[in-house]
Amino acid sequence: TALNDQIALLAAGGLNSSDELLALKILIHLMGDLHQPMHLGHLSDLGGNLINVKLFNRDAKLHSVWDNDVVENTHKWSYSEWQFQIDRATEAEQQQITAGTIIDWAKETYLIAAEIYKATPMNYKVSYDYYSTWGPVVELQLLRGGLRLASILNSIYDPQ
Repeated sequence: TALNDQIALLAAGGLNSSDELLALKILIHLMGDLHQPMHLGHLSDLGGNLINVKLFNRDAKLHSVWDNDVVENTHKWSYSEWQFQIDRATEAEQQQITAGTIIDWAKETYLIAAEIYKATPMNYKVSYDYYSTWGPVVELQLLRGGLRLASILNSIYDPQ
C-alpha cells in the first residue's frame, strides 16, 4: 500500500521539490525492503529479529544478518562492481523480472523468506558456507529490486 501510495503521488505530479524528494526516498527505501527476504518474514518473530544465530561465534539476529552481513560478505565488491556483475539480464529476462505487480513481487520474496527460515533454525551457525549458499539469491534480489525500481521510475517520469 505504501509503495502504491508513493507511486501515485509521484505520478500525479505537482509536488514541490522537497515533497517529491521525500516521496522518492520512501519509494526507493521500500523497494529495497520489498526485496530483502526477512522484511517479508514472520510477524511472530518480527521478520527474524527474534531468531538468534551465531555469526562467526558472535550473537546476532537473523534479520540483521540479512540486512547487512549476507549482502556485504557475499562479495567484497564496490557499488559499481555490484552493478557491473549483476546487471546482465537480457531484454527478455528484464521483461520477465519487471512483469507483475508489487503484490506478486512481495509473494516472490516471501517464498524466499520461507526457504531462509527452513535453512536457518534458531542458534544456526552462520559461516562462509552460508554466504556462498545464499549469494546467488542476494544477487538476484538486488537485480530484481533495481530493475523493478527503474521500471517504476520510468513509468512515472517517462511513460512512453
